[in-house]
Amino acid sequence: MSKYVFDLERSAKGLRLNRFLNALTKKENRELFLKSPDQAMQGLSEEEKSMVKRLDWKALQDYGASFFCLEKLARTRGVSNPEMVAAFRGETLEQFLKTRRVPGAR
Repeated sequence: MSKYVFDLERSAKGLRLNRFLNALTKKENRELFLKSPDQAMQGLSEEEKSMVKRLDWKALQDYGASFFCLEKLARTRGVSNPEMVAAFRGETLEQFLKTRRVPGAR
């Protein structure tokens, strides 16, 4: 398993994306994103837009998105933390839950 290091280089690369994701804390930004994603994401690169549209959590993380900013996107799109973390690990939610101490998940 490779290590994920959120270093200065990755932070700088992901700055525009993280600013967009963090802006989802505002109701009007969430509503615009859900109603008109292309309009809401007009400041992002095509690569960034594609990752966001696909909800490609692993690609977003590798690109430089902060986990805390990704949580804003997850909440906006109705994705739980366990679902997002499962995707980071390349697992289904069911596979991920079997590795946790969750009653009834094993």
